[in-house]
Amino acid sequence: MTKVTFASHPYLLGFEQLDRLVERTAKAGSDGYPPCNILQTAEGAYRITLAVAGFARDDLEITLEANQLTVRGGQSEEAEGRVYLHRGIAARQFQRSFVLADGVEVTGAGLENGLLNIELRRNPPEAIVRTIPINGKKT
Repeated sequence: MTKVTFASHPYLLGFEQLDRLVERTAKAGSDGYPPCNILQTAEGAYRITLAVAGFARDDLEITLEANQLTVRGGQSEEAEGRVYLHRGIAARQFQRSFVLADGVEVTGAGLENGLLNIELRRNPPEAIVRTIPINGKKT
């Protein structure tokens, strides 16, 4: 049985990568830690907010590579000698990834009150119209 996808439509040419991207994102989106919000702040402007309570700036890393925004967190080792009677605050390492469309840029990031805010802006692409010459014999 052949898998039918939106990129298999005969008039959608060159969208195979987008099809793979949707499939990869569906598989990777199952982990819910740390919780996050994605907000449209204005036309073409977005904010990703991650709840990273207990993480310091030095414990967090934000990278952008080939349109994939990745946020990693790992807390440094705790001071020795602490004895927890109950440990309900998560202190595990994490990695959250977001795929950005072409033209979406990270404009800044800030950490305040346990919330990591990453600001994004979409720059509209230039509309380019080209006339394509038709080669061959003139009749």
